Amino acid sequence: MVLIPLKRLPWLTIMSRKANERLAHTERRVERRDKMLTHDKTKERATVEEVFDQTTRMVVFDMLNSGVFYELNGVVSSGKEARVYWGTDKEGKDLAVKIYLTSSAEFKKGMHKYIEGDPRFKDVKHDTRSLMTVWAQKEFRNLKEATDAKVRVPKPIAVKSNVVVMEFIGEKGVSAPSLKEQPPANPDKVYKLLVTYIKRLYQKAKIVHGDLSEYNIMMWKGKTVVFDMSQSVSIEHPLADSLLIRDLTNVNRFFSKLDVKVYPVEELHKMVVGK
Repeated sequence: MVLIPLKRLPWLTIMSRKANERLAHTERRVERRDKMLTHDKTKERATVEEVFDQTTRMVVFDMLNSGVFYELNGVVSSGKEARVYWGTDKEGKDLAVKIYLTSSAEFKKGMHKYIEGDPRFKDVKHDTRSLMTVWAQKEFRNLKEATDAKVRVPKPIAVKSNVVVMEFIGEKGVSAPSLKEQPPANPDKVYKLLVTYIKRLYQKAKIVHGDLSEYNIMMWKGKTVVFDMSQSVSIEHPLADSLLIRDLTNVNRFFSKLDVKVYPVEELHKMVVGK
């Protein structure tokens, strides 16, 4: 991995020496860990430059200096739209730092349908950085509204530009397993809880997850945790109902394979929307 040397960025002089030292230490740790994740040097260099562009670095510095997090370690997960890093606060508590790629042209194509029509986000510019900033704000708001509705999700901590900081579900940089990776010991109980969560999201938070499946539900310390909330939409969104039906269908499909007696989707739909 190749990172831009700190001395080449003159705007860094406005930062404190300790902050510079911490970020340099952070980047070295990220470099060491990322080298263990991939051997494709060309791809690796491109990804790092996408994530740590100058504006993103300034956002990271601001969060570092304001105490949002104290250290940024290696990559936990990497996707077409974002990378999630393992961070810690000054007390050593684990954090998830999600950085949306500001040059993710491929992902940009599919974002509009989840933003346009959502009354919470209007007049959004279509350049990639603006879209990623709104996407990050959208995830943060969805997490907050889900938390307020008593749905167990990663607790949102901070958001700025294309960076979201949230509770880390797992320990020491190792994420908790998804249901896909490790089916629950008591699937009947988890299924009923998820139905309750979907209902709370709809009736209390006024949102639909939009991409709920065994891939974005974790089990951690006996608790069921729903994550990946960036695409969640307001129930007023024109696609809300079709996305809700897809969520219910996905959940039923997975738990049916675990021999859970699931409710018919039509019945579940009525239970969730209250009709």
